[in-house]
Amino acid sequence: MKRLIVAAGGGGDAVAAAMLHSALYGDEDQAVILTYAWDRLLVDPVPGPRGPDNFTGLEQLTPAVWTVPANARPIAPAGSTLPRLAAELPHTFALIDPHHGVEGVTRQLEELIAHLSPESIDLLDVGGDILARADEPTLKSPLAACCQVNAPVRLLVAGPGLDGELPLDDVRDLLGARIHAFTAADVESVSSLLEWHPSEATGMLAATARGIRGTCEVRDAGLPIALTDESPTVHEADLDEAATRNQLARAIMATETLDEVEAHSRENCGYSEIDYERNKAAWLKDQPLADLVSQTVLAQLDEFEAEARRRGVTHTTFRHLTEALNLNGSQRYDLRTLLLSMRPGQNAAPLWLIRRVHS
Repeated sequence: MKRLIVAAGGGGDAVAAAMLHSALYGDEDQAVILTYAWDRLLVDPVPGPRGPDNFTGLEQLTPAVWTVPANARPIAPAGSTLPRLAAELPHTFALIDPHHGVEGVTRQLEELIAHLSPESIDLLDVGGDILARADEPTLKSPLAACCQVNAPVRLLVAGPGLDGELPLDDVRDLLGARIHAFTAADVESVSSLLEWHPSEATGMLAATARGIRGTCEVRDAGLPIALTDESPTVHEADLDEAATRNQLARAIMATETLDEVEAHSRENCGYSEIDYERNKAAWLKDQPLADLVSQTVLAQLDEFEAEARRRGVTHTTFRHLTEALNLNGSQRYDLRTLLLSMRPGQNAAPLWLIRRVHS
């Protein structure tokens, strides 16, 4: 294992890390991808990131680092995409455990580096919110931890602006040299994953690598994201400058528990991402599952697309489409299957193409 890639955001960033490895390093060796087990509520109904105690079948790599093999399983009611990623990709997925704060994550990184002696260490963020001042409520412990290890770490931003946290123009001003632009060939290594993985940012990254351009609505609020020629690019950024700029990263450097990290997040950002998930999880408990009746769904879809066209929207994610049609998040995959069976000509995978109306 010559490469260590730290997926800064968990979830889809782990898929993007596999794309990055294929694009930059080829198939001559495989990577260890250090990532959170932190998925959207439609995958994991328990708010926040999972730790080793939330799985069976993990394998211990170092005293503080556990890997997630294909036969690992999250302990109900928790869920995780990592075992399936391990089954479908050749890489080793190691678990970031943030429950001991940044000091714990730093210890995990130091042990991995000592164990692997990797040829390269990349800290990958999709979208670029890692470069912010921490005005947004995200957990930045990988950034803080990477700044404290005694090893060269390269900070990479893929898909500038695709996470919707920072405007593209603001992200662009903080980026360094472009080191790659993803192509359709780079997506092939993860193409089957995009059929089921719920990540919106990585989905848009893959779609733009395949040539998709336009405006994509994402999340429950329908945030518009511009899909441009800049979207599939990968840039290097200055790690020390990012840590200096990021108020939350500086504040949590010496934390020893996840509760401390959350407290700093509330203080710096107003609330924490886990608080948001707690509130949404409580709301989702009261939402009944609707019947996926094809004619009803088609009528709702026609209405949604008409309104989207008026907003100048060209694409959307299946996550947003699920919520826009007032369906439960757990029905996202069933909705995707139904819609693709009714409109087999869709060519914007893994996004949904808003049909144009010709006069």
